[in-house]
Amino acid sequence: MSYTIKEIAAALGAEAFGAVDLQVSGVAEPAMAGPDDLALAMSPKYAEGLPQGQACAAMLWAGADWQGLGLQAAIVAPRPRYAMSGLSAMMDPGEGFGIGIHPSAVVDPLALIGADVTIGALAVIGPRAQIGAGSVIGPQCYIGADAILGDGAFLREGVRLAARVRIGARFFAHPGAVVGADGFSFVTPEASGVENVRQTLGDQGDAAPQSWARIHSLGSVRIGDDVELGANSCIDRGTVRDTQIGDRVKFDNLVHIGHNVRIGNDCLICGQVGIAGSTVVGNNVVLAGQTGLSDNLTIGDNVITGGATKVMSNVPAGRVMLGYPAVKMENHIESYKALRRLPRLFRDVAALQKSVFKTEESD
Repeated sequence: MSYTIKEIAAALGAEAFGAVDLQVSGVAEPAMAGPDDLALAMSPKYAEGLPQGQACAAMLWAGADWQGLGLQAAIVAPRPRYAMSGLSAMMDPGEGFGIGIHPSAVVDPLALIGADVTIGALAVIGPRAQIGAGSVIGPQCYIGADAILGDGAFLREGVRLAARVRIGARFFAHPGAVVGADGFSFVTPEASGVENVRQTLGDQGDAAPQSWARIHSLGSVRIGDDVELGANSCIDRGTVRDTQIGDRVKFDNLVHIGHNVRIGNDCLICGQVGIAGSTVVGNNVVLAGQTGLSDNLTIGDNVITGGATKVMSNVPAGRVMLGYPAVKMENHIESYKALRRLPRLFRDVAALQKSVFKTEESD
């Protein structure tokens, strides 16, 4: 698989310079690029590695002197990192799953399989499951009874879609992702210590140890179009109503979405984020890695959280949050600066006390 510089530039909406008929078959960092690679030198800093490599062509930043860098050809995009999206899609060699339905796959006779669907080795498709046209179901995947998967889906190895989940078009799930496990819902015959603590904010009262009874999840999961789910991430089904994920939401690895959660459109949910049950997240929200959202909260549109932020109360639209418990980022930074000054403040106070004591003793 190779492309000319002209073909790549046309596909990316970028400009091509020099020997535009030069062909490349891969991409590489400048210092590691061979003669058949397109070097990714998208800033002056990265271009410093070009002399160590053998690249004849590179993707550069606007205004770069490609001839002065010793290149035969160049691609210049207004926003090089955005152009990487299209370039990486062109150069992706795929997973090698092959085409068609593997002989070892188990497909229920009542399942509805669209046109041009690939089903990998040892995959299991349950009764009345529907798989949209052009989808790829990787090895060892499971799609449960009555599940609906839209057109153009791509499931990597070992993805599990439970019974009755409904997923839109172009869904992409990485290895080990699970959609539709039961929610973490348990209850005791009488008020538990946890319930008392929620009311009193500290006192368990006289609650005695009790066994937990399981609340079954009767709802399911609904996911919109163009959603990507990271490796080993989990979206739990709802207790009565469905857990809902909007369009174009992107999940990183090891994310957990609890039962009854609702997430809007175009959100970015980074690694190890946890969202507890029944929380509502707006549109265009970005949750940085290890962010935790408590249950039954409302997070407004365009909210951003910093890494490891723990949100315990509602957040209005547009706010940037940081810390534990979460506060506005500027307040957290101000508090942190004050905290760093505390040791010096204590030393100053101790010196003042010593000075006062000496003055009193001399009197």
